[in-house]
Amino acid sequence: MGMVGGGLDAFIGAVHRRAAGFDNEIELVCGVFSASSDKSKATGHALYLPEDRVYTSFEEMIEREKTLPDGERMDFVSIVTPNHLHFPPAKMALENGFHVICDKPMTLNLEEAKELVKIVEKSGLVFGLTHNYTGYPMVKEARDMVRNGKLGKLRKVVVEYPQGWLSKKEEDNNYKQAIWRTDPAKSGAAGCMGDIGTHAENLAEYVTGLKISELCADLSTFVPGRQLDDDGNVLLHFEGGAKGVLHASQIANGEENALKIYVYGELGGLEWHQMEPNTLKYKTQEGQRIIRPNVGDLSASAKAHWRLPSGHPEGFFEAFANIYRNFAYAVKAHMEGRQADPIYDFPSVDDGVRGLAFIDTVIASSKTEEKWTKFVQ
Repeated sequence: MGMVGGGLDAFIGAVHRRAAGFDNEIELVCGVFSASSDKSKATGHALYLPEDRVYTSFEEMIEREKTLPDGERMDFVSIVTPNHLHFPPAKMALENGFHVICDKPMTLNLEEAKELVKIVEKSGLVFGLTHNYTGYPMVKEARDMVRNGKLGKLRKVVVEYPQGWLSKKEEDNNYKQAIWRTDPAKSGAAGCMGDIGTHAENLAEYVTGLKISELCADLSTFVPGRQLDDDGNVLLHFEGGAKGVLHASQIANGEENALKIYVYGELGGLEWHQMEPNTLKYKTQEGQRIIRPNVGDLSASAKAHWRLPSGHPEGFFEAFANIYRNFAYAVKAHMEGRQADPIYDFPSVDDGVRGLAFIDTVIASSKTEEKWTKFVQ
């Protein structure tokens, strides 16, 4: 793996590296970890990389790595930069024969996302997106229960992602993560909805297997002087007739990363909370059943993504690691000229396009007086 972004002071870079290393399928061999050459070198030194494999730009990294022999050069690039720096390295890496895994949202805007789809298709290479919440075993179990008809025909989906860390104007306090996430030039057209609303959208579509067909959105910017939305409420219509509600907020005082999903069908309902990830509730009018990883008769997919004996907690790192492991399996299968096992799934470039289309549709809906806006990608 070669990495773009993820310096020592980065918010999520170290999580990506640790997750990638969980299964000994991936080795970090090179990187450009910061726009600052000194910071990039310091990160490479801290990670025990050779000095000549720590680069000053992604262009230099890709060009230099391409000249190295197979078995020595990087096989894929992990992109963990702010949103506006996702597309350029992804494009160059794919066009030079390197697989790519990228943080979300996939690109700065929908136009870039659509172009990236074409580049991925032309290259024939593997592209992964780190919508990491789909890596939880109980999310896999929820998806498979829906798929196998345990809930019957779906009627209602409620997904929410409240945070409170931007309740004040942190971008004025030299807080790097707040500065770029509230800057349209770096974050894109949406703030809260781009950062965490896309996670909620992706989780809802992943678990239900249904695509959002239209929506009605109300975006707000509560903190005075902030350039992008920090709160949003969205009514959803899904293909097949199910209806739903999506709520995302970064001004929900006291909340941490309280991602939750509720799915209700004719026969029963499901409930899952990211901050209690090893518990899935299956509910009917006769009562409810608590489903735990590695206990009882779970789906093959849930079993394939659980790592410890029953009763031992797993969490964020393990879910993230499942995404990287599954991506690594797909890259290995590509190298060997065979199809990857579909049980080891991960978000794709198509999920990335859905995320950017969701952002555009939410913004368009919030600006119009029309009640419903068609979801078009």
